[in-house]
Amino acid sequence: MSKIKILYTIPNFDTAGSGKVVYDLVKGLDKNKFEVEIACSSNKGAFFKEVEKLGIVIHIRATTTPYRPYNSLFSRLKPTILFFKTNNYDIIHSWHWSSDWTEVLAARFAGAKWVYTKKAMSWGNRHWKIRSYLANFIITINEEMRDYFSYKKKQKLIPLGIDTNYYSPELFTKERVKKNTFHIITVANLVPVKGVETLIRAVKKLDDKTINLTVLGDNKNDYGCFLQTLTKELHLENQVTFLGKRQDVRPFIAASDLYVIPTLNEGRKEGMPMALVEAMSMGVPVFGSDISGINYVLKDFKNLLFEAGATAVLAKKILEMQMLTSHKRDELGNELRRYVVENFNDTLFIKAHQKLYSELVN
Repeated sequence: MSKIKILYTIPNFDTAGSGKVVYDLVKGLDKNKFEVEIACSSNKGAFFKEVEKLGIVIHIRATTTPYRPYNSLFSRLKPTILFFKTNNYDIIHSWHWSSDWTEVLAARFAGAKWVYTKKAMSWGNRHWKIRSYLANFIITINEEMRDYFSYKKKQKLIPLGIDTNYYSPELFTKERVKKNTFHIITVANLVPVKGVETLIRAVKKLDDKTINLTVLGDNKNDYGCFLQTLTKELHLENQVTFLGKRQDVRPFIAASDLYVIPTLNEGRKEGMPMALVEAMSMGVPVFGSDISGINYVLKDFKNLLFEAGATAVLAKKILEMQMLTSHKRDELGNELRRYVVENFNDTLFIKAHQKLYSELVN
């Protein structure tokens, strides 16, 4: 039996998030049944070097095309159609976040099955609807997303998975960044919807010098500068530390007492926040704002949710967590890790995709 040939398309591997998920998926697929290649628009980012180590073919090229002008779209699609046809892909699996539908159109002309994973909660414009109509199959990553495609029978909820052996507390000795402190961490692609200012203001409201917050993420953009300015205005320079973007966040999570994801209830919100799942897998207690994506991951831990943007509520919950004994916090962390191992591990994730690919081709 010939192998099923799959092309994964993704804008870049510059931000870890879904890039790491694609990496794990490519790495884990049964090589006796699947032949895999990747197409991405850029080779930027430190993580791209890790992807190269997989030893698979990586095409540095765009697979999307500007819509307009519509009267010349087909002629501008021809190079992509030819690329898909020449390489004889059975399935093209898109991990693009946008509503672009030119890639699926090219795939259709090339005779390949086209699948996309819906990553973010953006929806509503006609381009999303065209993209979804043309897709051979849609993969959703939280329960709320399924309502977007009520008319589409060819869809399935497949939660993102992570390597729970890689994200394991057993690999790290828990060492305090500072002794006699309560250490909070947040990890995010720092854009305004992430709501990190809510967390910083909650730390201020608690007025406790033993509470420290570490923010991981590229803080050199406008939003990062805003957060750093806010920290200075609130006189929290000795309690809030910005460490920038780090490829391996595990040591920082392992050294923390609490992980918080304070995303606001606006804009793209969250599809399925992997930084939250990673923290849970590392056996660290977590709090998350009660919005789509986050409340899916924490659906069985509703007491760990708080109203998005509610500084006072978050401050109260942080205080309650701080007052627990370290033994109680460890118990909660261990329970969260077990939950991830049972529900969001990469083995389940990979098997679900292998089954889907085989069904699509056969």
